[in-house]
Amino acid sequence: MDWNDLRHFLALAQTGQLTRAGTRLGVDATTVGRRVRRLEVTLQQTLFEQAREGQVLTEAGEQLLVLAEQVEQAMHRIQDAHPGDGLAGTIRLSVSEGFGTWIVAHRLMAFLKLHPRVQVDLVASSGFLNPSRREADIAVLLARPRSGPLISRKLADYALGIYAARSYLESVPRMPSDRSELSEHPLIGYIPDFIYAPELNYLDEISPGLRPKIRSSSINAQYRLATAGAGIAILPCFIGGGDSRLTRLLPELSIRRSFWLVTHQDTRQLARIQAFGAWLAELAHLERSRLLGLESEPPA
Repeated sequence: MDWNDLRHFLALAQTGQLTRAGTRLGVDATTVGRRVRRLEVTLQQTLFEQAREGQVLTEAGEQLLVLAEQVEQAMHRIQDAHPGDGLAGTIRLSVSEGFGTWIVAHRLMAFLKLHPRVQVDLVASSGFLNPSRREADIAVLLARPRSGPLISRKLADYALGIYAARSYLESVPRMPSDRSELSEHPLIGYIPDFIYAPELNYLDEISPGLRPKIRSSSINAQYRLATAGAGIAILPCFIGGGDSRLTRLLPELSIRRSFWLVTHQDTRQLARIQAFGAWLAELAHLERSRLLGLESEPPA
């Protein structure tokens, strides 16, 4: 049996889709399908069935998955067994677009300089990969998972505030003096159908019935709209607070949320996962003031 065939099987079993498995492995979906079919021929068993949502494991596939994950964990332990050589391997990190772009990205090179043999896949998007299905090694989520074979702990609290560009405020007769006047201005926010976590549905916490006029699934797009003077936006303070073009309105109105660090219980003991988790915790501590909106300028 070819280990590379087993690796492609494992990626497909954990992601459930040929395209996602190919993305994880850095190959196209056709290659994943070909490798899996070759493994099925070798074992003379059908490992997947086609379903509406993607590829679903058969009973034989479920049995092989248990063995394949044991092999994968053994490979990881072998990689981690030589500390003198430093950490090695891939870490797939799933984070929200804002946290990944504004907190992790500009500091990530510091970790990679310490561990040059580690490769980090930074998946910073509007949505999260599923650590329960091993789509990610580490995930920074907006809520603590309630089920699954996961280990989670609070990483940090963060605050959101109400921001508008100075250019916008100069174009209107007067800025809002309380929350009841926010509805008189064009609000920038999420598209309701694309809110991927309930923690992002916070307009009603500001004032019941508030609805955005300009909507985007991307927090970075919302930030750009705000700096362009399109209207008033609710932004994480670590995004809005560092831009001199933006003014924070009604500072007494602050929304508090949390980030949770989540790993799979089967991989949490891997040296590179532990090291990266510790680095993220230290990063959150260093960025505490920005996360909570206690400083106005981003770090150098």
